[in-house]
Amino acid sequence: MEKKDLKPAGVFHFFEEICQVPRPSKKEEKIIAYLKAFGEKHKLETLTEEAGNVLIKKPATPGMENRKTVVLQSHVDMVCEKNNDVKHDFLTDPIETEIDGEWLKAKGTTLGADNGIGVATELAILADDTLQHGPLECLFTVDEETGLTGAFALKEGFMNADILLNLDSEDEGEIFIGCAGGIDSVAEFTYKEVDVPAGYFFCKVQVKGLKGGHSGGDIHLGRGNANKILNRFLSQAFNKYDMYLCEIDGGNLRNAIAREAYAIIAIPDADKHALRTDLNIFAAEVEAEYAIVDPDLRLILESENARQKAIDKETSKHLLQALYAVPHGVFAMSQDIPGLVETSTNMASVKMKPGNIIRLETSQRSSTSSAKQDIANMVRTVFEMAGAKVTFGDGYPGWKPNPHSEILEIAAESYKRLFGVDAKVKAIHAGLECGLFLDKYPSLDMISFGPTLQGVHSPDERMLIPTVEKFWNHLVDILKHIPASK
Repeated sequence: MEKKDLKPAGVFHFFEEICQVPRPSKKEEKIIAYLKAFGEKHKLETLTEEAGNVLIKKPATPGMENRKTVVLQSHVDMVCEKNNDVKHDFLTDPIETEIDGEWLKAKGTTLGADNGIGVATELAILADDTLQHGPLECLFTVDEETGLTGAFALKEGFMNADILLNLDSEDEGEIFIGCAGGIDSVAEFTYKEVDVPAGYFFCKVQVKGLKGGHSGGDIHLGRGNANKILNRFLSQAFNKYDMYLCEIDGGNLRNAIAREAYAIIAIPDADKHALRTDLNIFAAEVEAEYAIVDPDLRLILESENARQKAIDKETSKHLLQALYAVPHGVFAMSQDIPGLVETSTNMASVKMKPGNIIRLETSQRSSTSSAKQDIANMVRTVFEMAGAKVTFGDGYPGWKPNPHSEILEIAAESYKRLFGVDAKVKAIHAGLECGLFLDKYPSLDMISFGPTLQGVHSPDERMLIPTVEKFWNHLVDILKHIPASK
């Protein structure tokens, strides 16, 4: 298969064109200029916003002017990751694509099909005058990957539509009708430094080997959280021995389940053998608990150089109690969609910061706004009862699934007619821009779909070529069957 043979030709033509245009998140000036020039060339009304969002309008095919207005939407920015041995400047260099069997990928970098294939599909629709459709608007948002700032900044009244088709999903044959909203909750403990008495044994306790994963997509798998597992052992030791907590560190990103954590502790020399026995027993129990989902879990205890200072006992006690009490994992399942997580919380990271601060970062998600606030308040209450100071991030809204959506019925019927099988109707427990659109345009009827992508956000990103044609045919058929506005 050669690039010139790829179908649909229009989509792959524009995809190859935008691969020549650098478009890292927050640096989208070149792709915005490209879109404006495209609108001008095709004599289509083109609007821009301060934030950088672009809207290109295309009038209805003659005889279809009375149909409901549809907005097609994609984000123009891409995640810029490359392999260490690859020389590539994402601010200036084009993405070099290559065909590998049935897959299109890039040479050592992210491909940018997330969400460049959505952008290319919109351009192909705008450029093709043989298609049948009602009034169309194509919305291109900026900076989806690092903060959803384009969707956040979208002005009310900028677009004028009844239906929105988000082209940013990654599994052909699946139609998404909902996603979670999220909020970050951060707790800070302030501690005093105290001296560790003479005659104490210092050791490092580590939790390693966990799979971790995405706090949206993987939270339902019941994988171990290194912070919670470590804390179970520390709490046991704190209650049994005269333990000093010298250092604690676990997890990293707020949207990742903690894979590793460690603490440095001190206990009286006389208790060190008993502590080792305790760890062996605890490790056997916990490894048995997680044998199926996290078979590589390991707990390690190693002697450590003496430390002069430790966290004061009162703060240590409150910290360990808060870590024990704060929820982590799935909190509620959806009542609309079987098997979908509705609400969850992630005890993401524990870090010691300058100024005698211990910072605990957590993130909460829910497809129901009130439930998201409720679980965040639950987390806050636990930390405040323990004496920590709690702050919230800005958060972003969810998109509550509507299984009775009109556009969903049209898209599902179209898929069955075209391909002879039912599309899978799903919601995801991760974020999409759709929740933010609903905030500004509460009456929008929305679905999200796209071709099959794998390995997104990494240099392994690839797109399954045959699914692009299926996605295109499905989209074109949906546009043909949009109902008249009442």
